[in-house]
Amino acid sequence: MKFAIDARMANRSGIGNCVRNWLSRVGYDVALGDPGETEKFGVRCIPFRCGIYGVREQLLFPYRALRRERPDVLHVPHLNVPLLWRGRMLVTIHDLTHLVYPQFLPNFAARLYFRLMFRFVARRADRIATVSENTRRDLLRRYRLDPAKVETVPLGVGPEFRRVPRAEAEAAGRKYGVPEGRKTIMYVGNLLPHKNLATLLKAFALLPGRGNLSLLIVGAAFRGRTADLGIEELGLSGSVVLAGAVPQEDLVALYNLADLFVLPSLYEGFGLPVLEALACGTPVAASNVSSLPEVGGPVCDYFDPTSPEDMAKVIAGALDRKGTNDAEIAEWVSRFSWDRCAARYREILEEMARK
Repeated sequence: MKFAIDARMANRSGIGNCVRNWLSRVGYDVALGDPGETEKFGVRCIPFRCGIYGVREQLLFPYRALRRERPDVLHVPHLNVPLLWRGRMLVTIHDLTHLVYPQFLPNFAARLYFRLMFRFVARRADRIATVSENTRRDLLRRYRLDPAKVETVPLGVGPEFRRVPRAEAEAAGRKYGVPEGRKTIMYVGNLLPHKNLATLLKAFALLPGRGNLSLLIVGAAFRGRTADLGIEELGLSGSVVLAGAVPQEDLVALYNLADLFVLPSLYEGFGLPVLEALACGTPVAASNVSSLPEVGGPVCDYFDPTSPEDMAKVIAGALDRKGTNDAEIAEWVSRFSWDRCAARYREILEEMARK
């Protein structure tokens, strides 16, 4: 049996994190992407450095080179599948954000692209893996699919997300300018509109004792797609730290530093930062929508993401919970394993190859 994966996103966050964990565990024979990224996992590479989305990646896709490898299955870890590939395909769908909230896409062309690609994947993929039951339900609601064709394979959280000494966490806080002597609320993710950071900031402005609190926002902005968050208008300039994207070792330390992690998204396919924060011993308050209650389970607090008042109330109640239910949190996090995730992907690939 021979398996290939499109690994172009291996150097990114989000889906890239999934690709790296699959490359190191599933046992692919061939990867499409940057040899410098894929060969360190011991996977032979077909060079393919083209960006994702759009016509260019379809025109430059290395169809001939991949056909020479004769893979039994090609795993595409996102919806941007090669339209002219005729071999078996396993496609991972992480979320349907672009269909649920098309108004957050930059233009009509982008909206049309995602509508067409989702429809093509639903028709063309031999098997579809989703990262949560919520994404699976969304997919089955929108397309006439055989339910047996679509399976949920939850993501995992790596051992690198762990508790670290307090001195290490405090050093990371100083590095990124987090005010000392205050309780820290932390957000991790990009700054796109569906992440709902504007409502989080309104909720933060409503918190009692705000002078003793700081809000740490970790994540990258996108040119032309990240709206003004209104930090100055809300009078929060001295309380909000915009750290941007940070390396993983600093991220782990910052999770440990935080007194509470908050994920206010309107929609998440999985919400991996919830598990990362929990694994670092930090309590979590999250939106009560999409996959987040599924991922956070009984160990998180939940709020209505459309209500700053409810969000503020839940955050205020959760701020003092660090260290109060560590055993329950550890048991919950242990259910999400990259080894278990990769093993199921291997089983699916082998099932497909035998057909």
